[in-house]
Amino acid sequence: MPASARRRSLLVGTALVAATALAATPAASAHTGQQPQPKPTVVLVHGAFADASGWAEVTRRLQRSGHTVLAPANPLRSVDSDSAYLASILQTIPGPIVLVGHSYGGVVITNAAAGNPNVKALVYVAAFAPDEGETVYGLQGKFPGTKLTEEALDLRPYPLPDGGVSYDGYVKPALFRDIFAGDLPAATAAVMATAQRPGDAHTLQQPSGVPAWRSVPSWYLVARNDNLIPAATQRFMAQRAGARTVEVRASHVAMISQPAATTDLIRAAARAAAR
Repeated sequence: MPASARRRSLLVGTALVAATALAATPAASAHTGQQPQPKPTVVLVHGAFADASGWAEVTRRLQRSGHTVLAPANPLRSVDSDSAYLASILQTIPGPIVLVGHSYGGVVITNAAAGNPNVKALVYVAAFAPDEGETVYGLQGKFPGTKLTEEALDLRPYPLPDGGVSYDGYVKPALFRDIFAGDLPAATAAVMATAQRPGDAHTLQQPSGVPAWRSVPSWYLVARNDNLIPAATQRFMAQRAGARTVEVRASHVAMISQPAATTDLIRAAARAAAR
């Protein structure tokens, strides 16, 4: 090939390479600028008479959506110590957090989230959402309908580190399904009654602190057929907190009997937290 032809061929080849590179650069830059943000970590907190296994199906659904999920054991010893324990766990989590509480777990998340800038959303699932100074006992009886009376509890003593004695409360097995899990099969509720985690009875009268829902966006799942926290009480707390609210036909354990609705609400909170 003559030298002039070789030069023309080289120039054309160089121009084609350059044009291809220029055409690819915007797409590459756009791709780089649109890296997906990590999804918020979801922390699921159980209440009294239950344990973290109650979140099993919700956990599976959230994990399929790509969320990191933690479901720590709630000590159920006192409002202050339970909240401090959860707060210490939250301090170990980098990035945004969606904090979810069921029943008494709502009291714990309300207090544990205070002052943690990583907590971007609170989700209450048939849960207590107390204001400062309020107690579980006071809220539970605010509106008629609860079946969790003193007569429904078995109290068993346990020793304290200082040598004193306190009392754990268990829902009486014969009443457990009606109060706690009326829309679950009787055999399932019987197993849950046998394996229930008791809460220290003193937590019922212990005042809550400054609520995180005053500054953190909130969501609430109201269980219409709840015989532990009346639906009217749930609606009152949700409205006061300014929570985005969904209602379902469910017993107190709405996260077990209505896992799809529960998961959808948590996902909605997570999407808002990721913005």
